[in-house]
Amino acid sequence: MRPYPADDPRYTKTFDEEAAALKSVKVEDVRQFYKDFYGASDATVAVVGDFEKDEIKKAILASLKDWKSPRKFSRIPDEYKEVNAVDKKINTPDKANALFLAGQNLAVRDDDPDYPALVLGNFMLGGGFLNSRLATRIRQQEGISYGVGSWFSAGSLDESGMFGSYAIYAPENLSRLETAYKEEIEKMLKDGFTAEEVAAAKAGWLQSQAVNRAQDSRLVGTLNNNLYINRDIIWDAELEKKIQALTPQQIQAAMKKYIKPEKFVFVKAGDFEKVEKEGKP
Repeated sequence: MRPYPADDPRYTKTFDEEAAALKSVKVEDVRQFYKDFYGASDATVAVVGDFEKDEIKKAILASLKDWKSPRKFSRIPDEYKEVNAVDKKINTPDKANALFLAGQNLAVRDDDPDYPALVLGNFMLGGGFLNSRLATRIRQQEGISYGVGSWFSAGSLDESGMFGSYAIYAPENLSRLETAYKEEIEKMLKDGFTAEEVAAAKAGWLQSQAVNRAQDSRLVGTLNNNLYINRDIIWDAELEKKIQALTPQQIQAAMKKYIKPEKFVFVKAGDFEKVEKEGKP
């Protein structure tokens, strides 16, 4: 899903390449990398908790003021890449469980007008855990998968995002899993979501956001990321208003616009040879 050349820092290594790269690293390489890149000249700092603002600011500045970055920071863009549809099966001997992945790259940013609808559409499809379409059909009704869901991401600075789905299952259930998965995707795109589903999803998603803000670790991460992309917490409040105002028709239109099953990359990994030898379906 990230087709960059091997010498590009955004390139995704194979397992063998990653293992070889780690084995080749020397202590001197790590020290040199630290000298070349580490510093706080472009640092952002967010703090959450019970503290005196002036005191914490003074302490941070005192700690970081002399830690200069050896090189000027330059952001590497996350480019949207069109990827050809693939259906790949990987045999992994002696594994009790199998893994199913499906998805596509998307040319979308999180300030796109369709973004709120894509967020809630994915939440109903597979992002809402046990109450999602995928979980209800595949895990609860048919008992095919131990865990199933989907995710959606969109860049804040670049028009680059992703829709993806996963399932953990017994390898002999692959055919049933694929059929159920594709049927649920087709049903979503053809019929959309009911008003009742949308209302319940809004309540669930908004509650999850409130829970996240109540957790210091999540809140400080949001604040620090907002400093980096030049936003404030008001942006999050505005997103929640847009989510609350969505109609079923808007959500279905956005999902149909971006989610294209004919472009999906499918990867299935499991002990399929054992299943074939035992004559299971």
